[in-house]
Amino acid sequence: MAASVFRVCGLLIAIWAGAFAAPAFAHQQKAAITKVLFNPRTGNIEVMHRFYLHDAEHAVRQIFGRDADILSSRETQSLFADYVSERFAMTDDGVTPLPLSAVGFEIERQFFWVYQETPVKTEMNELTFRHDALRDLWPSQINTINIEGVGDVKTATFDGTIEVQTVVLKQ
Repeated sequence: MAASVFRVCGLLIAIWAGAFAAPAFAHQQKAAITKVLFNPRTGNIEVMHRFYLHDAEHAVRQIFGRDADILSSRETQSLFADYVSERFAMTDDGVTPLPLSAVGFEIERQFFWVYQETPVKTEMNELTFRHDALRDLWPSQINTINIEGVGDVKTATFDGTIEVQTVVLKQ
């Protein structure tokens, strides 16, 4: 009798734990956040892309092959960072991309981060963005950009067929 009670309790605990863990690990999030920060201390615009590591794992296997391993291969991590950098652009005139320098990349808990920067120009009234990372793989991918350090936070969201967006920095 006691053994069956323990089995039932164990089963219930396993079901309960699985119910809470499954949503976090069962599927890709297909969403990324990019922070574009005007940093007055450095005089740079700092760009920080944050992807769910689970999404990045699936993506690198589709892009670079089944042996790609973003968790333990520095080469795969670098390839993915380059992939992201090639699919992100911002301009201040709507035509000429600002020259973004690669700063680095890292894994932090469940996220893969890619860092870029460019000097702030003296007069920037608006920025136009393109953010196609992972959208070429998954049409349901949503990339959100938050612009900070120039007044209120401004946001641009790339979903569906949206390819380019312009954000006014100063009113």
